[in-house]
Amino acid sequence: MDMQSKAKKLIEMIQTAPVEWKPLGEIAEVSAGNSAPQNSAFFENGIYPFCRTSDVGRVHHSINFYQIQDKLNDIGIKGLRLFKKETILLPKSGASTLLNHRVMLTIDSYVSSHLATIYRNEKIVLAKYLFYFLSQFDVNELIPDKSYPSLKVTEIAKIKIPIPPLETQKKIVKILDKFTELEATLEATLEAELALRKRQYRYYRDFLLDFDNQIGGDS
Repeated sequence: MDMQSKAKKLIEMIQTAPVEWKPLGEIAEVSAGNSAPQNSAFFENGIYPFCRTSDVGRVHHSINFYQIQDKLNDIGIKGLRLFKKETILLPKSGASTLLNHRVMLTIDSYVSSHLATIYRNEKIVLAKYLFYFLSQFDVNELIPDKSYPSLKVTEIAKIKIPIPPLETQKKIVKILDKFTELEATLEATLEAELALRKRQYRYYRDFLLDFDNQIGGDS
């Protein structure tokens, strides 16, 4: 069975799954990072990643994010909060807020206060499922003044997330992972084929996560 056939079969399976829509703040901890240490001495011989919006911007979109340039030393991390791997990051202030950057940490990291941090309730939602859903959400809808782009953590926490059973989330993640792997492979091969597969991926991602248009959806 090819990928497209599997995707269609999965759509059929989840159409009758019960879905409950919940504010992001009820299924995840939504917060922000730390103020960036200003003393350059805190970065000398550093070994602890300190993620900035520029790091996220260089990658733009990644479920396997680790490309962090700055490293803090033992003195620099004092008083700072460490964010666990599988924390989702998105810019919440500055021009990059408008660009819908999304990454998920694959390493524990310290994070700049210009980034919103989202860590799910592990009993309710899978990290990858939440990442895939947030990847299709346009945060521009939450920014009242595009001239001074800024997102409040309290507004991010209000984003409604469709929550099917964990088993259904696993099935959704499994097939979207396959498309992600295929997309990564194609990036090193034919651009035309990549564009086609990206359109196919977006179609199935949006369809799989569009519970409003499915029988089991609950608006």
